[in-house]
Amino acid sequence: MSHQHEHALPGADHRRPLAVVLGISTIILVVEVAGAVVSGSLALLADAGHVLTDVAGLTLALIAAALAGRPPSDTRTWGYRRAEVLAAAAQAAVLLAVGGFVLVEGVQRLVEPPAIRSSAMVVFGVVGLLGNGLSILLLSRVSGGNLNTRAARLEVLNDALGSVAVLVAAVVIALTGWHRADAVASLVIGLMILPRTWRLLRETVDVLMEATPKSVDLTQVRAHILSVDHVHDLHDLHATTVATDLPTLSAHVVVDDSCFRDGHLPRLLDQLQQCLSGHFDVAHSTFQFEPATHAAHEHPAHP
Repeated sequence: MSHQHEHALPGADHRRPLAVVLGISTIILVVEVAGAVVSGSLALLADAGHVLTDVAGLTLALIAAALAGRPPSDTRTWGYRRAEVLAAAAQAAVLLAVGGFVLVEGVQRLVEPPAIRSSAMVVFGVVGLLGNGLSILLLSRVSGGNLNTRAARLEVLNDALGSVAVLVAAVVIALTGWHRADAVASLVIGLMILPRTWRLLRETVDVLMEATPKSVDLTQVRAHILSVDHVHDLHDLHATTVATDLPTLSAHVVVDDSCFRDGHLPRLLDQLQQCLSGHFDVAHSTFQFEPATHAAHEHPAHP
């Protein structure tokens, strides 16, 4: 016996701000590449490389937002809800590669620092910072719990911090002539990219591997269900995440045999659904009720 819930399809409200941010990021990319060429700054080039992943990632985000809005079908019963997770995983993987490259190149430039034009670094760094600030403002209005837009905002935030590092390095070079400041700034950018990106990658892998949502404690779920009147036991308890805003849970619940004769099952189903929705924020759950006498027919491998 199951209970169906309707869910609003995500993505439509996210597409316009994502498209605007994509346009801003493309402009920043062109400006910073030009700035890296003019100034010789690795920090600007590193930030441009990061912005390049933003452009690719935001393009994926737009595609995922459009796909997530497509309704379910008989062949895809969840529609394309998981597209946002795939897009976020792709963004995280690319960011890890970019961060690794920046760290390696930064170490090499610490050994042999080239001459840097600090004045050009300042100009292009300010342009990047202003553009990233506007993008963060736009994405902060739609991020919420959506992994796809959270990934996009994370990338733009890292870009903004990278622009700050570029400006600090430019000031140091202008005041002291210490050109290794550019390499140090590029290393800072790389170190900002990797840890947050690693966490994002782990989170997306958890969703794809159908790990139990962190917000759902199955020990407590089991205790709550077993505390309901007429419930004897439960098994085949599973909790997964279809998309970041859609945790699901299913279980086989063993109840009094009399519940199948006296019409108590509908009330029992409502109790269980309300318990999960209220205590664990799981709005989509499926229960199979079984009489106590059914235990002899269960497969021994069922958890």
